[in-house]
Amino acid sequence: MLWTTLLAFAAVAEAMPKWMEKRQGGMTMLRFGCAQVVIDRLDPLVNPGVIPSPHVHQIVGGNGFNATMTTSDVSKTATCTTCAFSKDFSNYWTANLYFKARNGTYKRVKQLGAARQFNDDFSTAIDGGVLVYYVSAQPGKVTAFKPGFRMLVGDPTSRKVDANMKRQNCYRCYTGPNFGGDTSAPCMDANIDTQSLPPQPCKGGIRSNILFPTCWDGKNLDSPDHKAHVAYPTSGPANFLSLGGNCPSTHPVRIPQLMYEVVWDTTPFNDKSQWPADGSQPFYFSYGDNTGYGQHADYVFGWQDDELQKGMDATNCMGAKCKDMKNQAIAPAKQCQVKTAVKEDHDGWLSELPGMEMPMH
Repeated sequence: MLWTTLLAFAAVAEAMPKWMEKRQGGMTMLRFGCAQVVIDRLDPLVNPGVIPSPHVHQIVGGNGFNATMTTSDVSKTATCTTCAFSKDFSNYWTANLYFKARNGTYKRVKQLGAARQFNDDFSTAIDGGVLVYYVSAQPGKVTAFKPGFRMLVGDPTSRKVDANMKRQNCYRCYTGPNFGGDTSAPCMDANIDTQSLPPQPCKGGIRSNILFPTCWDGKNLDSPDHKAHVAYPTSGPANFLSLGGNCPSTHPVRIPQLMYEVVWDTTPFNDKSQWPADGSQPFYFSYGDNTGYGQHADYVFGWQDDELQKGMDATNCMGAKCKDMKNQAIAPAKQCQVKTAVKEDHDGWLSELPGMEMPMH
């Protein structure tokens, strides 16, 4: 496949990883950081109304996040957002990662910003959070999500490799400081991307990527399992750069390729004398998974008006700015917060992972 570099982005392209320098003509890739809005044991998608929910999440986006989020349009319940696009009041969340020391205690792993190749505040100055991608490059029109739309990808109960998820759920061990080794597209290089958490110390931290389905049934904004209303193309889970083939007849509407990227700062825990005595991988997600196969992510759409559709209809937008879409500065974004509902220690050493005494739903 031929990829062309767009001269309009030459000024920023030299600071980008090689895989993003060349891409399909007409492609739009909104790529922006969202600072943390709260760390809490809530999950309004899987465990609505449950306080506390079974495990801890890191949440970014609008300050309308709460235990229920039953409204059909969450953009009307939020007054601010931690994301670069000021009209994006969506919420994006994943489980937290913890280091388990040799003595059996746990410590939360903090997130870094995005790779420093991207010279913008929402990459380098968000002090953690999540990098979000919305990509429009599939054949035909891409339809933005509708108010009330929500979905889930991944399965927290998974503990074995699923070959079908190799392009949807992966990790990269940064081999040097400052995100060394960030040289190819996510989940596409079997030599450096793994479906399990890396077994070795990573000098620059661990990057995780989670990709959502790209086809929708066009009717249901949600489903009982939060998955059945969306689907992968008929050719299977999409390659991040080619974005797959035709949508199935049951899910004919093309939706944006949504991807989360989190860089976990595992560097304070690279001393193997603190790892388990058998040298095994010491990182656990907040639901008790130290394989990484259970990585999952939740999404509740909350873009205001037709702002996201503007981006999907545009061509050759890349990064955190696109046409007349509204942006904000980093300072107000980082001031946007949600009050913690479950009072727990998020930064100290813990004897057990919060909520592990609860049954997993």
